[in-house]
Amino acid sequence: MSATVPAAQKVFHIRTAVPDDTDAIIQLILDLATYEKEPESAKATPELIRKNVFEKQYASTLMAVAGTPEQPGEALGFALYFFNFSTWTGRPGLFLEDLYVSPASRNMGIGKALFGHLGRIAQEKGCARLDWNVLKWNAPSIAFYEKVLGAITMSEWQGMRLEEAGIDNLKKYAQ
Repeated sequence: MSATVPAAQKVFHIRTAVPDDTDAIIQLILDLATYEKEPESAKATPELIRKNVFEKQYASTLMAVAGTPEQPGEALGFALYFFNFSTWTGRPGLFLEDLYVSPASRNMGIGKALFGHLGRIAQEKGCARLDWNVLKWNAPSIAFYEKVLGAITMSEWQGMRLEEAGIDNLKKYAQ
C-alpha cells in the first residue's frame, strides 16, 4: 500500500510498518508524547512494540516515509490503529490510537494521506466507524478533523480508563 504526493511537494509514501521500523516508531511515539506534554508517560520500548505490534498483532501501524518506495528515506509520521466491535452496528470499527506527523513535515498532506489509507482499510474490513480521541487543547488538530475530514465531536461521551493498578483491583470482582 503506497501513495506519493505530486513532485512539487516533498515526496513521501505511506506503507505498512515492518519490524525494522521499530526504532522509528519508538522515536515518533516519544515525539508525540513530548508534543502532548507528557514525555514521562511514554513507556513503550522496542521490545514491547516488536512483541505486541509485529508478533501478537494487537495493533497495526502505517508509516509515512520520505522518498519513494524504491528509495525510502526517514520516517515522517505514523498511524497506529486496531479493530474494535460495535454492538449497535453489529460490525467492526477501526480505532486510531495515535497519528503523528513530525513538525517539519506538516502541511505536506501526510495526515490526509494517513487518514486516506485508514479509510481504505476500514472499508476493506467492513467497518461501520473510524474513531479516535484528541486532546481538548489541541485546537489545530480538532480544526483539521472537523473542517477538512468532516469528523463530528462525540460530546455526549466521556473517555474512561483503568491503568494497571485499576485493572489489578478488578480481581476482587471476578467470580
